[in-house]
Amino acid sequence: MPIVVDIDVMLARRKMSVGDLADRVGITPANLAVLKNGRAKAVRFATLAALCEVLKCQPGDLLRWEAEDAASE
Repeated sequence: MPIVVDIDVMLARRKMSVGDLADRVGITPANLAVLKNGRAKAVRFATLAALCEVLKCQPGDLLRWEAEDAASE
């Protein structure tokens, strides 16, 4: 998938655990893991806003686009 989720990077910078982030955002650790591992098909703007608020970052710090391999097309 061309959208890459960099929650791990922000967690490391903030020295925060996945469980702590999930509690503070108000989602389950399992749902956060799905998002963190790039398996999510969508993310609610409210969840993205909560992640940004807790991590004190911008949406672009959490999500980025990478071109897919030309060979896979």
